[in-house]
Order: sequence, then structure tokens, then C-alpha cells
Amino acid sequence: MIKKRKMKSYTEVYAVGQYISMSAHKARRVIDQIRGRSYEETLMILELMPYRACFPIFKLVYSAAANASHNKGFNETNLVIRKAEVNEGNTVKKLKPRARGRSYPIKKHTCHIIIVLEDMSLYEESDEYLMSFKKNIRGNKNTKIVCHETYGSGGLWDKK
Repeated sequence: MIKKRKMKSYTEVYAVGQYISMSAHKARRVIDQIRGRSYEETLMILELMPYRACFPIFKLVYSAAANASHNKGFNETNLVIRKAEVNEGNTVKKLKPRARGRSYPIKKHTCHIIIVLEDMSLYEESDEYLMSFKKNIRGNKNTKIVCHETYGSGGLWDKK
């Protein structure tokens, strides 16, 4: 059996937050707003949104940007959120004592959040190269160049 290896992109940096004490559904509500946006725009959105899930996500985005600038030397102005994913974690189950000796179950949900940032400066350089290449061969009518869109929202939609 042959296993396929994923090629790691040299333009990607990520941060993972595990066992964050909130439901995955509430975190997805915020993550859906920031997916595909630039780093600076994301920080502004997260500071202004009124949800409790914004603070842990803000810390993760900030941590991923710190990883990018420290480990790979990327500029924070060129970073874009390529993938943002929320998965369900463990559920902590407790019993709360009630009247007449009864008990009431309490479930505390947790979630795992993954933020992947990508440096878009390399794509901009390749776009400039393609534009200059098109100008050079414009005189030749038989040559056909197809440019695919490199800027997408990216990532998986993590809705149920």
C-alpha cells in the first residue's frame, strides 16, 4: 500500500488551540466571518465583535502571526487566513445536586480551533511575472495563456 505524502507549503504557518471551553457551534459563528480575510482586517473584526468566542480566536490568530514572523520571517501585512477550522473536543460531564436528592446532568463542551495563515507576497510576485510574460508574447497569436485564480476563500467549510 502506497501512502501519499502531503507537500508542506513554505508559505503556510498555523496555530492550534485545543480544549477551549465553548461549544464548537458558537466558535464556528465567529470563524465563518474571518475566513479568507487579511490578518489586519481579522484583528479589527475580532476586536469589535461582541461574542465570547472572539477572544480565544483573537489569541490564536495573533499567535499564528507571531509564528510566521519569528519562525519564517514573513511580513504581517502580507498574511491571509487560508484555513480556519473548528472541531468538537471532549465533553466534560458533571452532576449537579438538586432538590429531594435528585441530580441534574451538566455538559461542558470543548472545541479545537486551527488557524492557518498564508503569505501572499509570493503569489503577487508570480502575478507580476505572468503579466510581464504576457507582454513579451503578445505579438505571437498562437500562444494561449490560462491564468487560474489563486486568491480564494480557501480551506474547508466546517459546517455540519
